[in-house]
Amino acid sequence: MFHKILIANRGEIAVRIIRACRELGVATVVAHSEADRRSLAVELADEAICIGPAPSDKSYLNISNVVSAALVSGAEAIHPGYGFLSENAYLAEVCEQCQITFIGPSAKAIERFHDKSAAREMMREAGLPVLPGIDRPVYTLDAAQQAAAEIGYPVMVKACAGGGGRGLRPAFDETELARNFPVAQREAQSVFGNGGLYLEKLVEEARHVEVQLLVDRYGKALHFGERDCSLQRRHQKLLEETPCIALDSTVRAEMGERAAAAAAAVGYEGVGTIEFLVDRAGRYSFMEMNTRIQVEHPVSEMTSGVDLLKWQMRVAAGEPLDFDQSDIKPRGHAIECRVNAEDPARGFAPQSGLITGFLAPGGPGIRVDSHLYPGYQMPTYYDSLLAKVIAWGEDRAEAVARMRRALEEFRLNGVATNISFQLALIASPEFLEGRFDTHFVERWLAEREAAEAEVGGARELHGA
Repeated sequence: MFHKILIANRGEIAVRIIRACRELGVATVVAHSEADRRSLAVELADEAICIGPAPSDKSYLNISNVVSAALVSGAEAIHPGYGFLSENAYLAEVCEQCQITFIGPSAKAIERFHDKSAAREMMREAGLPVLPGIDRPVYTLDAAQQAAAEIGYPVMVKACAGGGGRGLRPAFDETELARNFPVAQREAQSVFGNGGLYLEKLVEEARHVEVQLLVDRYGKALHFGERDCSLQRRHQKLLEETPCIALDSTVRAEMGERAAAAAAAVGYEGVGTIEFLVDRAGRYSFMEMNTRIQVEHPVSEMTSGVDLLKWQMRVAAGEPLDFDQSDIKPRGHAIECRVNAEDPARGFAPQSGLITGFLAPGGPGIRVDSHLYPGYQMPTYYDSLLAKVIAWGEDRAEAVARMRRALEEFRLNGVATNISFQLALIASPEFLEGRFDTHFVERWLAEREAAEAEVGGARELHGA
């Protein structure tokens, strides 16, 4: 195992990594921006090094500064967390040249999965079902229209180098493709520096289901069940749960086994997640692979009892997995709600400011991952994630009841949050009955807004 690790991230994931390292007896160095000098991660780490000003491109995305901090501090490895440089092949390559372990897959593996069209072909060859689509990037509308005619409408336009819902647009006919293709291309070029797009068949009323994997360097690949991540707003996940109640036990086992086999077949190493789209008939198709730890990994930890962060580091240090697939027996049901600094009453406008009060919920089956404390000044430069509330229960009903209790107990003052929105979401009949897909939240919000407008109009009509 490593003696010292540099953490090239911030917020709750930096705190999560520090805690895992502490249990492993590994010293930690936090690489932080000037805006994060008073962060909880800086307070908890053994050492801290400032790597630049507040803007991400000058600090958390600055590879030279991150690697220099590792070399200066004597860290043997760099943990990138999620986001920022976590899927940056160049950082992995620089680490290799500097004899620093990158806690993640090889630069080659990251590069192969970064190109989404190439990843589709690779996973098809590894035995996973793939949606009808093209396995080459397109750069012009003419080429996209030709590809769409081959696939058949409706289609989904996606950024080859994309992720997080950026550069993603549906097209139900040629007119909509002509309207959405240039928008997706501009966004892909702006966000990823690559305007290449690919097209695949659009699955209507689909669920977004992902399988958590862990692979050691000796070829043993294990899966930890699946997570349903269908509840999203603007392609950003809001709530995740495991298991997916739309899958039967046969499909669940098959999906996990095939995902693990595919990861082993392509020589993958480390933690990773293979994401699938699942249609109404329960048919699943490969969508993409995330070559890092996911925000929602705690729900898999709660049901499996395995600390994925610690094993991610142990595998990176060359340790073999000392347990088998038969030892992983997921138990119960787990749900994660993301608590964000955003105001649902104002179109989910992002918030920042001084945290004047913070009291996390607790009790049976509740876990909270957060970097907040009373007196913390939220920087304006980063994402809005404040905390993750994870609830575990013997069954889904108990997990939902515990989540409701936890969100009602949560006390966070100083900024507006989406807690009230999450409470309304988990109380909706569609959620409770499992009748949702990736577009449910948008439909639900539109219906709520229409209902509120109707009530407001009625009050005005009657002089209320």
